[in-house]
Amino acid sequence: MPEKKVSILTAFKTIIWPKRKLVFLGLFLIAISKAASFVAPIASRYLIDDVIVNKDLDMLNYLVAGVMLAILVQAVTSFLLTKILSVQAQYLISELRAQVQKKVLALPVRFFDNAKSGALVSRIMSDVEGVRNLIGTGLVQLVGGVITAVVSLTLLMRISVFMTLFTFIPLTIFAIIALKAFKIIRPIFRSRGKINAEVKGRLTETLGGIRVIKGFNAEKQEEEVFEGGVDRLYQNVKKSLTTTAFMTSSSTFLLGVATTSVMGFGGYKIIQGTLTVGEFVEFTVLLGLMIAPIVQMSSVGSQLTEALAGLDRTEELMNLEEESDDENRKIVLDNVVGRMSFSDVCFSYEEDKEILHNITFDVEPGQVIALVGSSGSGKSTIAGLAASFLNPDSGTITIDGHDLSNVNLNSFRQHLGVVLQDDFLFEGTIRENILFPRPNASEEKLQEAIKAAYVDEFTNRFDKGLDTLIGERGVKLSGGQRQRIAIARAILADPKILVLDEATSSLDTESEALIQKSLGELTKGRTTFVIAHRLSTIRKADQILVIENGHILEQGSHENLIASEGRYYNLFTYQARI
Repeated sequence: MPEKKVSILTAFKTIIWPKRKLVFLGLFLIAISKAASFVAPIASRYLIDDVIVNKDLDMLNYLVAGVMLAILVQAVTSFLLTKILSVQAQYLISELRAQVQKKVLALPVRFFDNAKSGALVSRIMSDVEGVRNLIGTGLVQLVGGVITAVVSLTLLMRISVFMTLFTFIPLTIFAIIALKAFKIIRPIFRSRGKINAEVKGRLTETLGGIRVIKGFNAEKQEEEVFEGGVDRLYQNVKKSLTTTAFMTSSSTFLLGVATTSVMGFGGYKIIQGTLTVGEFVEFTVLLGLMIAPIVQMSSVGSQLTEALAGLDRTEELMNLEEESDDENRKIVLDNVVGRMSFSDVCFSYEEDKEILHNITFDVEPGQVIALVGSSGSGKSTIAGLAASFLNPDSGTITIDGHDLSNVNLNSFRQHLGVVLQDDFLFEGTIRENILFPRPNASEEKLQEAIKAAYVDEFTNRFDKGLDTLIGERGVKLSGGQRQRIAIARAILADPKILVLDEATSSLDTESEALIQKSLGELTKGRTTFVIAHRLSTIRKADQILVIENGHILEQGSHENLIASEGRYYNLFTYQARI
């Protein structure tokens, strides 16, 4: 697919037009401000040709009063522009950030498997910042600059057509250079956003994995990777600065040529008597008023180009398909009994590399299904499909007789609970992490979950108890403590469908014994998928599926599988000997 870019028209329709009242107010204020800026140059002509020559004090008073009033108007309008538009631009940035974050959270799990969290943070926080130049003072300055240039040009033509047209030669050359430069700069800015996201993504990973880095004495390696990233960023910035510097130096030279030409022709015409000193001064000041916004427009143009480059990337993200975008997901589950069925389910993460092959099994409400097998056999993939994190490539998965691919995800997941192999905890207190799925749960329900997961066994030893801060990802707790908090969180959620992925993998023998009791209570009346390497923990499962190379090799109860002396028997007796 060709890369889609945000055009000026798109940005106008989606960002500027909805805020048109504020933009029009800004344009009105800038028009007043620019009109006031012409008072001083026009007054200078009358000051030299009339007031000084005729020694007219009354007219001098009027001129001074008029210029002071114009300066006051400019000051007030400048304050209002910043107050109204800049503040509104910042509000819009915060609004857009919230929209992009909402969009990212709505994307399917498979998207996050291929995306760096740091890069996504950069896209949410940084790429939308350029909007302030579209809705804020940047756009208004651009339009105001055009107004000033047009009015100045009209007044200059009134004084001397020949001198005005002559100055247009270097100005036209500058305009051509500026347009060429903007075409070069935009892809550079777009590339900068991508590089910036990659560098931030790697930095986030580095800080998150600091213990691994120090444990393998890999600081030097990470330093080199980061230095390479920031050097790429530097090279990109150098390109944009070189282009901008060429544009700025060209403007300095060409506009200098225009000013020098005016000086020469103006002096000649004054000597010839076809131009008064007052008209020359007015022409010079007006020329400055016309040139200033042209130079400013090159700067504002760069800002707008950078803004559009950032919005290119933002729109790219906003156009991605959400989990809930599927038009077929119309079935809303008011209640879940818990009957699930897999029928000839196939799945692959990459094309032509099928992970699961024709997986078929039925789960009755309240049953515990254990998935066992060697690493990479497909156990976690089956659990991910059951939790609707993944969608099958072929075959069907049903929940209470409904095709899961046609079920509204929110209505299904409100009945879902998970305890994943990576027992992710949020920075904050133990209480906040347990309450995560049900923030408004009563203290009674909270205490029930705590006792059921034996969290109180270690929180009672902490000075602050449940209000103990656990650090990022629960770094201040042991693996077993983190796992018990994750289980308490699932108990509080009170789900109908439960996925336990290596739920006891991080526990010592004593903790595991405690958790096995709580899991026994937790799984009552709930359809539960359990993934476990410790086969001793799933002896009471209603069904055990032995998964190997994406196939169901064996299926049955613990007793039946032991009696058959197949793959499960070999795994179980091997672990027992160990």
